[in-house]
Amino acid sequence: MLPWTVLDTADLPDGSGTLRLKQRGSEFSIMLGSNELMNSRLSGSEEALARLACERLRQRPPSLLIGGLGMGFTLRAALAALPDEAMVEVAELIPAVADWARGPMAPVFAGCLDDPRVRLTIGDVAAVIAAGRARYDGILLDVDNGPEGLTVAANDRLYGLAGLGAAKAALRPGGVLAVWSSGPDHGFTRRLRDAGFAAEEISVRASRSRRGARHVIWLATRR
Repeated sequence: MLPWTVLDTADLPDGSGTLRLKQRGSEFSIMLGSNELMNSRLSGSEEALARLACERLRQRPPSLLIGGLGMGFTLRAALAALPDEAMVEVAELIPAVADWARGPMAPVFAGCLDDPRVRLTIGDVAAVIAAGRARYDGILLDVDNGPEGLTVAANDRLYGLAGLGAAKAALRPGGVLAVWSSGPDHGFTRRLRDAGFAAEEISVRASRSRRGARHVIWLATRR
């Protein structure tokens, strides 16, 4: 088996850790300590995040905000599901992740950042949400391992009642907030409902196959 090679590293903005981009053949992995945050072979749940959210969008042309660039799987799936006149803004906190997308991981991204519907913002998605009063039809959050905020502690503010209230204000009536997580969190489901969303928790496979680990997606509609 081919060994892993570390291609690059990037410090987290709050100084709490360092991301490592690794490659083994055509496979890529992004690690934080001993935790694998994403792998290029496991795209099923990130694609489901976009597909399930886009199925629920009612406005045309839709305006979408994706929090977290990752390996581009959510973005590519959203572009495949959206019409030509859609607008997709991607907010990525860590500049190196965007550099990796155009550099060593360019084959994984397959040019999706060059799609005319896409605008990439380097910055905190929480700030983008706070500035977007009734601006979006969908907000997709895949900025961490889930509502606990593993990567950056400040991500916790996205998932508390105040953060959910900001997301609701940034959505147009009937808009959808979709959140990815590596595992269930029933307390988060209750918080979504307490914040005024109609929420459901969906279990999806991490890979495109019908086997393997399961991840969780919340779909929350602004009433």
